[in-house]
Amino acid sequence: MSMIFFACVVRVRDGLPLSASTDFHFNPDFLECRKRLKTLSSILAQYPSRGTAKGHDLSIHFLSSGDIACMAICSSNYSTVMAFCFLEELQWEFAASYDTTSISLASRPYAFLEFDNVIQKVKCHFNCASGSQTKANWEKIEEELKFRPPVQLKLEDTELMNGMANGGHTGVHVEVVPTYRMQRVTPLGILSLVLNIMCGALNLIRGVHLAEYSFQEDHEGIGNVIAFFLPFLACVFQCYLYLFYSSARKVKTFVLFFSICLCNIYLYGLRNLWQIAFHIGVASLSSYQILTRQLMEKQPDCGV
Repeated sequence: MSMIFFACVVRVRDGLPLSASTDFHFNPDFLECRKRLKTLSSILAQYPSRGTAKGHDLSIHFLSSGDIACMAICSSNYSTVMAFCFLEELQWEFAASYDTTSISLASRPYAFLEFDNVIQKVKCHFNCASGSQTKANWEKIEEELKFRPPVQLKLEDTELMNGMANGGHTGVHVEVVPTYRMQRVTPLGILSLVLNIMCGALNLIRGVHLAEYSFQEDHEGIGNVIAFFLPFLACVFQCYLYLFYSSARKVKTFVLFFSICLCNIYLYGLRNLWQIAFHIGVASLSSYQILTRQLMEKQPDCGV
């Protein structure tokens, strides 16, 4: 059955449980998942703000912000987007009820026992929610998860985490970095890469030759040397932007394109109009390919 089975709020710095839903499930898989959630809660500070530990039947989702983290055990077929919608609402409710001072001063487990009823209420709401009730928040969270996917773990990995924590080696860990899958490289994209590499090579060769002459005889030609080397670097970075995801891609793409245009206009005299048009044309094609190659669309786990 697709649902949220358990939820809790913990303190990020030490994993101290502050509040939890009052659910009693005696299924061995669930009890084992609870143990692994406890282990994971003690090292949340090592991970990004969102994460998912996938299991065969059950999964753990966590969302941390500031001093607290909200965690949930859900069935593995429960929508990831809905799980993070639930955790975000839970986090908002807790932050509205308690200040950072009281959270920091909490010294015993489940110090905010009265919040258990709120967790239970929100959990029941999401287990029974219809599509129209959660549509607005769904779209927002889905967009966020598309550009900042949660770190992916396996429930089996918590065995190693537990051993490291008990052995006193919590300082040594491998941080899992979220990856971004881009759409397939197109034939036109490959052509733009080849032309870009060719333009970069031409800029580098001309720049090196001009630098040898300028530094020996004509120091006034250093501006031209820079005008060759800048487009070379811009061509290299354009290739990188096309092949790999980078934040603020649009801004970087336009900055690189205008840099290539300005440098080629500056070089008028050393290059004729046809050469300038060729370099600007290649830069235009590369910029278009960068802007049209987007992240892979992630399909929602279930339709709500």
